[in-house]
Amino acid sequence: MKTDTTKENLTLDPENWDAMRQLGHRMIDDLFDYWENIRNEKIWKPIPQEVKEFLDQPIPEKGQNPEEVYQEFKQNIFPYNKGNVHPRFFAWIQGTGTPLGVLADLLASGMNPNVAIGEHSAMYVDRQVVNWCKELMNFPADASGILVSGGSMANITALTVARNSFRDEKIRQRGLKAASAQLVLYCSTETHSCIQKAAEIIGLGTDSVRKIGVNGHYEMKADELEFQIQRDIEAGLLPFCIVGTSGTVNTGAIDPMDELLAVSKKYGLWFHVDGAYGALAKLDPKYADRLKAIEEADSLAFDLHKWLYVPYEVGCTLIRDAKKHRDSFALTPNYLIQESRGLSGGLDSINNHGFELSRGFKALKIWMSLKEHGREKYAQMIAQNNRQAEYLADLVNKSPDLELMAPVSMSITCFRMIKLGYTENQLRELNREILLRLQEEGIASPSSTILNGKYTLRIANVNQRTQMGDMDLLIREVLRIGSEIQ
Repeated sequence: MKTDTTKENLTLDPENWDAMRQLGHRMIDDLFDYWENIRNEKIWKPIPQEVKEFLDQPIPEKGQNPEEVYQEFKQNIFPYNKGNVHPRFFAWIQGTGTPLGVLADLLASGMNPNVAIGEHSAMYVDRQVVNWCKELMNFPADASGILVSGGSMANITALTVARNSFRDEKIRQRGLKAASAQLVLYCSTETHSCIQKAAEIIGLGTDSVRKIGVNGHYEMKADELEFQIQRDIEAGLLPFCIVGTSGTVNTGAIDPMDELLAVSKKYGLWFHVDGAYGALAKLDPKYADRLKAIEEADSLAFDLHKWLYVPYEVGCTLIRDAKKHRDSFALTPNYLIQESRGLSGGLDSINNHGFELSRGFKALKIWMSLKEHGREKYAQMIAQNNRQAEYLADLVNKSPDLELMAPVSMSITCFRMIKLGYTENQLRELNREILLRLQEEGIASPSSTILNGKYTLRIANVNQRTQMGDMDLLIREVLRIGSEIQ
């Protein structure tokens, strides 16, 4: 009797490799056409209701031809992208990516390694990229580091090390309940919300986060910080960490790094820098001195999908003391025993430096991008974004109908339109409507914030495609739309 072995030889590989190859080539061509002509496209399009309904269907029971799947992508997904590949995307702080970075992600996905353990090339690329990150930040060669998904994970990784290694508290072994006193962390009122979330997740609680006031430039007040530390010590609490921000998300403000470093040394506290946005601005000579104290921080978090312009997602945590970093996470179960040779040999498991054991090959896009452009060009690109923000501020200051809302720091410009006789509520609605029309008409995508209680248009530029002319266009359109609103 003949046995049907069909079901015993199932695979997810294509039945027709040539057809899949041709489809892959078309996908690449479509992407390159998209990037090449992106300046002529609307930055954002509303998603039609029928598309939302299509994307709310139940799981398919039977498969489709890959060609049909790709056509559905082109019809229902591709046209409604967020827009941060466009030269006039200025919302939040989100980079554009690059063609080679995308191709690197394709190669990384094709290789499909788990970059956490084992003797294979991706582990060495990951190590080299971390070493390059140390060079970019002028961290010691014997410092430690790990690539993570982004700034939030980078910050929580660093604060976990800060907590676990503080003095002789042995938090990792004993837990927070056995600490000699309640640990307290310090940051400014302008610090990114992920710091508070990190404090909550690592068991400190919101009440243990001291948010220090800022000056007129939105920078942390060092004297107020020291006063609060002294008060907490007198109250029997245990200050353990100061978080300085090198580029706040609201205005790009840089905390007084030298002063914060000095305070941390005076009281024996861990000095962490949240540089998710702005740490790489130290490559711009204008900001190099103000950010030099980063080099003496105990830890640093920064994103590479912002000012290295690589595709999402990748950030980095650097830890000055490599032993403290490893001691905070290292754990080797029986199934992860390392051998002296073979596939289980090689470098120390990256899992010993962070929480994740499943890690994609995110290092490749950084490796290929730095190889393609080099440190010098990245420094020029970052400086270019900063000069564009300054140029935009000049345009604002030259117009009697516009008002600059904060000093320009790095590549963030905050402004609004004003009209004689308008109340604050009317100005809020005016600028809100300008923002929405800029987006809905596909012209540009700023975001908004509230500064001193006033609704503000916020232009955050970490865009490798932006040109000075885009700033001219933005101002023209703001004035046009504002004049049309009654």
